[in-house]
Amino acid sequence: MDVALGLFLEQGFEDTTVDQVVTAARISKRSFFRYFGTKEDIVFGDLAEQGPVILEALRARPDEEPIWDALGHAFLALSAQADPQRGLTIARLVAASPGLRAAHLEKHLRWQEQLAPEVERRLGDSDDPPGLRGQAIVATALACLDAATTIWLQRGGQGGLDELKRLIDRALAAVRAGG
Repeated sequence: MDVALGLFLEQGFEDTTVDQVVTAARISKRSFFRYFGTKEDIVFGDLAEQGPVILEALRARPDEEPIWDALGHAFLALSAQADPQRGLTIARLVAASPGLRAAHLEKHLRWQEQLAPEVERRLGDSDDPPGLRGQAIVATALACLDAATTIWLQRGGQGGLDELKRLIDRALAAVRAGG
């Protein structure tokens, strides 16, 4: 994984082939595909499947907690498992690669589908069409996560994951306050 990430940073994600990765890592193609279904899987690993982790963290928050705070805390479940340097590397790769940005968006859409019903439940009944508020809030929270990550990346990952969490909190607060 580290060899592949290094190649992606050096050559660009799109310009690096699986053949180059297996050669540099000194493994067979068969071994590569035993661990990774696609080249994107090297970058995102199991991050795409972390929606249930965030959902469980959200469910663990008190129902009376404001939804923006609960989502901010739930996102921490990701950073608790993360290596800050690898996170910075992945953020750089995603920012530089249209293919990875598309895969990142797909990951967020899966997370949105998983989180929205819990957000909707927490909000209670309304006259809005079912699911509208939950989808809108989760999409906005994920946009805040992306905005915070972008700023963190622009600052070179300064302050590590603590700073990223602070930026996420500030982005969510900006949305809640309307600016």
